[in-house]
Amino acid sequence: MNRPCLEPIAPDTLLHYWLRELDDAGDARVEEHLFGCDTCTGELGRLVELADGIRAGVQRGLVGAVVSDMYTWWLRAGGLRLREYRVECNGSVQCTVAPDDDVTVARLEAELTGVETLDLVTVDAAGSEEIQRDIPFEAAAGEVLLTPRMDRLRALPATTVRMRLVAHAGGASRILGEYAFIHTPWLG
Repeated sequence: MNRPCLEPIAPDTLLHYWLRELDDAGDARVEEHLFGCDTCTGELGRLVELADGIRAGVQRGLVGAVVSDMYTWWLRAGGLRLREYRVECNGSVQCTVAPDDDVTVARLEAELTGVETLDLVTVDAAGSEEIQRDIPFEAAAGEVLLTPRMDRLRALPATTVRMRLVAHAGGASRILGEYAFIHTPWLG
């Protein structure tokens, strides 16, 4: 008979454990708890299932996200083919998507020191804006990494998509940079 857990492990701690981001002592504490707790072991299992679902969505090109450099390494280590485009602040890049590309990574270079929150504004060729508010970022990285949905990229005609990073700090907002992706469909 399963007893309810009196001291459940916090979801973020389970995530750090699964990603091997805890120190040795933290790792040992979580493992000891998991060996005796069906409740928390089940929660870890559900977290792993969620990650597997996200991985499958990425592989099928159904998921777009703001990611870390470590995540791109993890995708590559998993055997996925990445096409990467680095865009300097206020710069542009010619881009395409090949049939065998699994993931496209856009690296938007930006000075992120002092930024509290960050928004990403995407503007399509018709001028329609999509705003992603409070996106994750690592100030020390000096870039924001995106993995757009592959199904959407493959469907694009020849077009230019523009992006803007908008920083918020101390109650003020400012544009950190603008980026242009000049897309050409794959010609083989």
